[in-house]
Amino acid sequence: MDVQDFQLLSVLGRTRNITHAADELYITQSSVSKRIRQMERELGVTLFLRSRQGITLTPAGEIVLQHTGHIIHELELMQQNLVTVSGTVAGTLRAGISINYAMYRLADQLADYNQLYPAVDTQIITANSQKIYSMLLGGQIDVAILRGEHSEWRGQRILLERERVCAIVGPQDAGRPLQELPQINRQADVDMEREITQWLRENKIRSSKRRIQVNSTSTCVTMVERGLGWGIVPEICLKDFKGERRPLFFANGEPLMRSTYLLFTPQALELPQVCTFIDCIRQHEEKWQKGQNDHV
Repeated sequence: MDVQDFQLLSVLGRTRNITHAADELYITQSSVSKRIRQMERELGVTLFLRSRQGITLTPAGEIVLQHTGHIIHELELMQQNLVTVSGTVAGTLRAGISINYAMYRLADQLADYNQLYPAVDTQIITANSQKIYSMLLGGQIDVAILRGEHSEWRGQRILLERERVCAIVGPQDAGRPLQELPQINRQADVDMEREITQWLRENKIRSSKRRIQVNSTSTCVTMVERGLGWGIVPEICLKDFKGERRPLFFANGEPLMRSTYLLFTPQALELPQVCTFIDCIRQHEEKWQKGQNDHV
């Protein structure tokens, strides 16, 4: 077995599908099947059970996959240690980014990072914050940019920003009471849903019978601009919004805010590509915050 075999096992363990693994690794399905048979002959065990729904790990396959993760990690550490000696930042950056942050901030940051460190293989995953958090806990990524508090996290964290959460209405509905409009609702994490529910209750705003459910903030903003109702979104999404925004406050006068954090483990700081990524994000955020303050 070689490095390519371990990489194939890792992808198969994640996708549980030969076709998807072949597409991800840019090889044919027949090549994948052939390499699986070769590994099974070499190890003397059956690793996967095949069906129309995909593949299932056997007990022996689960053991091999567990060791595969350790082997890949050790190989990456070896490569990074060798690169460190040569003075070049390289290796693989495994980062998970929340969808909203990725949509409105990440592109410029990542472009600068890739230009500064072209030898780094950047592997970026964007998803909702809860999924990214689960991946960080599971060791599938080394660093995460998440929305929300995640107060149970025991690793290291850096607060990137705190922004206001606003009720928004389209330009044609400016000044109208929210109770007169359908609510365009988007799913948020548990903490944010709890705070929004508290704000709605304190302001005696009941759920509209004409409520519209969407699965993304950008869809909510677009629908509000078209006059389909009102929504609640964080300010990060409102740079180009054409309409009225109303920052939300609780009954005690405190604003409803949304935090964004960089989360990582102390072990991740041993990887130079992670350290440089963290520095790049922090510098961009400081520059952006300064621009916001100057604008005000």
